[in-house]
Amino acid sequence: MFLFNYSNEKVTLLFNQLNNNNKVRTNMTDSLSQHRHISFTAHYTGYIWYQMGISHPAFATSKGKFLAKLLHPLESWAERHVGGSMRTTLKQRHQMIDEHLCQLIEQHPQLQVLEIACGLSPRSWNFRQKFPEINYRELDLPDMAKIKTQALQQIDQYAPEVLTADIFSEELDCIFQMFDRNQPLVVISEGLINYFDQQMLGILMQGITENVQYFPAVHYLSDIYPEPVKNKLANFIWSSSRLLKFMSRSAFTFHFKSPQELQHFFQDAGFDQVEVQQPQRYFAEPRQQNPTHEQDEHLGDLVWMVHAVKKNSV
Repeated sequence: MFLFNYSNEKVTLLFNQLNNNNKVRTNMTDSLSQHRHISFTAHYTGYIWYQMGISHPAFATSKGKFLAKLLHPLESWAERHVGGSMRTTLKQRHQMIDEHLCQLIEQHPQLQVLEIACGLSPRSWNFRQKFPEINYRELDLPDMAKIKTQALQQIDQYAPEVLTADIFSEELDCIFQMFDRNQPLVVISEGLINYFDQQMLGILMQGITENVQYFPAVHYLSDIYPEPVKNKLANFIWSSSRLLKFMSRSAFTFHFKSPQELQHFFQDAGFDQVEVQQPQRYFAEPRQQNPTHEQDEHLGDLVWMVHAVKKNSV
């Protein structure tokens, strides 16, 4: 979360207020790994997507409404004076992932989808409307999985239950066994991987590539917040990220200074092809083509999108 316009003292007071309104229940998640996180951001992002007109009221919680109202002055200031805010990155990352998923389904009509840490995202609901036959499953922590399942079944009685598992344990293996190994699979995460340090992120990526070795292909779509090396408020963004790390009880951090660093990281985790999309180029009119990996550079965007592919001989 990027709170560009306040002093460090005001940012601290704001996060303290958020913390007082975000009492995390632990009775259902004590058995999960230490790398879990249930964050107020899930409620915030869910409500922002509803405000943007791409979601359903069932995914808009009272907590999300409170947070959106609380943070509106900060976000508005950032959009006017800095050119970006958390909610602008929410729109960018969600649209890029959605468009890539649509393209993959057009190329592979039998494509299966697993979205991990789904939160209150409307994506599964939206895609079931467009592609009624799609096998689209979602995964989250027990508390959020229960909330999301209840919301989905309010608007679609046939919506499958949201799965729950510790993605850093053997429980993840069981999730992949629920899919047809004769068809390609896409794994999606949004607003997740910056909550892990690079060591844990590497473990997660290796867990995915190892579990999909018997599928013909796996595509991984995700957003990622790179290091803000080309932002004039980089130091302040780092300070805000440390507060978010404390508030979400996670290892939140920025990853990678260049597209090349990201590509090498995902290749080391077992992916064959890695493409990085940056909003300045992706949303340009007309859309600009990505340069070669060697020539690509950090354009200064707050968020990127990753499309990593692993193809198997099965």
